[in-house]
Amino acid sequence: MTTTSILSARTGHPPESTAAETVTLVAAPGQAGLRADRFLAEAIGSLSRSRVKALIAAGAATRDGKPLRDAADPVRPGSTYSLTIPGAVSALPLPQDIPLAILFEDADLIVLDKPAGLVVHPAPGNLDGTLVNALLAHAGEDLPGIGGEKRPGIVHRLDKDTSGVMVVAKTERAHRALSEAFATRDLDREYLALVWGLPDPPAGEIEAAIGRHPIDRKRMAVVERGGKHALTRYVTERAWGGGCTLLRCRLATGRTHQIRVHLAEIGNPVVGDPVYLRRTPAASRSLAEPVRQALLSFPRQALHAATLGFRHPVTGRALSFSVPPPADFAALLGLLSGNGE
Repeated sequence: MTTTSILSARTGHPPESTAAETVTLVAAPGQAGLRADRFLAEAIGSLSRSRVKALIAAGAATRDGKPLRDAADPVRPGSTYSLTIPGAVSALPLPQDIPLAILFEDADLIVLDKPAGLVVHPAPGNLDGTLVNALLAHAGEDLPGIGGEKRPGIVHRLDKDTSGVMVVAKTERAHRALSEAFATRDLDREYLALVWGLPDPPAGEIEAAIGRHPIDRKRMAVVERGGKHALTRYVTERAWGGGCTLLRCRLATGRTHQIRVHLAEIGNPVVGDPVYLRRTPAASRSLAEPVRQALLSFPRQALHAATLGFRHPVTGRALSFSVPPPADFAALLGLLSGNGE
């Protein structure tokens, strides 16, 4: 039977502690070629393979001191693997008094304007300070609950650094109906995206399947095989020469990072995108230097969920909500508009 050498025990805290612990292992010859997540799960014993895979994706694993990015990487005999396991946390998020911009609320749902920088749901790396924590503080006493728990029902998400309109269910009935509406696209969603360059044509459709990037598993990409159908429709709201364009985008499908991936694929990445903007755009050279520098230094993707329309899941009433871009996004548009273009 093959054994694994454990170089260091779980670090420094008694079993009842909630502190993180690190397990370090040396792969034996008989483990060569195993997937990294399977190897770590079997060697540690107390974690499922899916849990190990999620920890690897969150950046909690190393091989020979370097980040291990892909859970499917084959094990190398003699290599040293380390996995940091976060400490135990409460099974349910705790209420936290975080200000929210509520646009509409009744007994069934809440519509709000999510600010950029706010994570929607607790996850490794963001265990609190999320929208869910804020909603529990805002409406916890009035939540009938979802799935037997007093919690808000998240039916769709915006990326941490994407701002704009979101709807959250307060009841099981609303959660089911809204989830179905999002699954069948029986609603209206419009985004504002500030992109580099001028799309050609200035209005059109981008239809390309999206899946995990074949090398960087934290990114999505347009793929030829194994992806999911994705369709984005866009129109030009305003263009500033060939340097920058404000687009209105509508989603016919709802894939992870869909707008960001599709716009980068046609050569017009979203301004400030930390994942899909890979180099300084040539189009930036056509802009005045102060404006160009402001755009290049924008610290997040300039993407805003401007409009959300749907039928109330209980009353059937048509609801529609629109919010303007937040101050930082609006400031970019103001700089561009004052550029004389």
